Amino acid sequence: MRIVLVAGEASGDLLGAGLIAELRRRYPQARFAGIGGDAMRAAGMETWFDASELAVMGLSEVLRHLPRLLRVRRSLRARALAWRPDVFIGIDAPDFNLGVEKWLKKRGVRTVHYVSPSVWAWREKRAAKIGRSASRVLCLFPMEPAIYAKHRVDARFVGHPLADEMPLDPDRGDMRAQLGLEPNRPVLALLPGSRVGEIERLGPTFLAAARRVLEEIPNLQIVVPIPNTAANAAFKRVLVAHPDADALRPSLRMLVGNARRLMIASDVVLLASGTATLEAMLAKRPMVVAYKVAPMTYALVKGLGMLKMKNYSLPNVLAGERLVPELMQRECTPEKLAAATLEMLRDGEAMARIEPRFRELHLQLRQGASARAADAVAGLLPSPPIALA
Repeated sequence: MRIVLVAGEASGDLLGAGLIAELRRRYPQARFAGIGGDAMRAAGMETWFDASELAVMGLSEVLRHLPRLLRVRRSLRARALAWRPDVFIGIDAPDFNLGVEKWLKKRGVRTVHYVSPSVWAWREKRAAKIGRSASRVLCLFPMEPAIYAKHRVDARFVGHPLADEMPLDPDRGDMRAQLGLEPNRPVLALLPGSRVGEIERLGPTFLAAARRVLEEIPNLQIVVPIPNTAANAAFKRVLVAHPDADALRPSLRMLVGNARRLMIASDVVLLASGTATLEAMLAKRPMVVAYKVAPMTYALVKGLGMLKMKNYSLPNVLAGERLVPELMQRECTPEKLAAATLEMLRDGEAMARIEPRFRELHLQLRQGASARAADAVAGLLPSPPIALA
């Protein structure tokens, strides 16, 4: 059995490693090759290119690296076809993987796309296009297969690996001790995004909101997890330029990484909309979700009808109701963010109301994603897997 996998970033590398481990249980003699990182190599995959080759973000960066990306794609396609794989699995990275999948599928290779793009959020018609590239789509969220079914695309819900990793009943006190936070002072986790552009756009607003909350709760601990060196430099620039910097500094602490542990330790999380909202939900913490993009971008997307969501944050989308406040675009102001955060901090019953729903959603996503993904892949392969104990 020969299986090609392609992952283009750290999250995809971890997904790929879990999938390889489960496929190897079913096909002990299988060979794995393609594009991945340290985790996939440790799982036994031969890497033709490192995942870092695909880790570019933003239009200007993609354009700058386009000649190299095109060379990688040509080489990968030729090498994969010559290797005659039983299946090709593209893990996320749709801009790169879907084109490769479509090319190989036309030449008779079975293809799988693992991690559906957010067709539930915008441009639903992409589902049909994805189906022309992938023989089967593996979805992390339960509402996604129904969207693909409307376009006659074979899609399977496998669950979310984060739900498998994170504890159902996290210990907040223990996590505070691990992070060196004072146990009897409230903690506000501040996550204005992981990318430099997000931090520059949302950081000043989040800091101004935190300053307003601090005025009302003077013993507040404000903690910011920093994911990488670029984000660290960007946040420091935002902080130095902020008019409330001196007032905030005595109560403000920056952590290297540890975003997930900080969420568990916090009383409330103020964060940018995105995957982090799913982590906050799995941490069972109250949150205030915010985001804004350039006004022209927002007007264009809305005007073209590409964005048709009633809810933006994953907890609200999964629940089908407004569990957590969302403050987007014009509503994303320091005053409104501070008011929503203060309401959460002062409402002792907020967690009692929200936690049972968060736990239900956690269980819904906790499906053993890697094993279910491997079963879905095995259903496309010509040889039956060995019987698992």
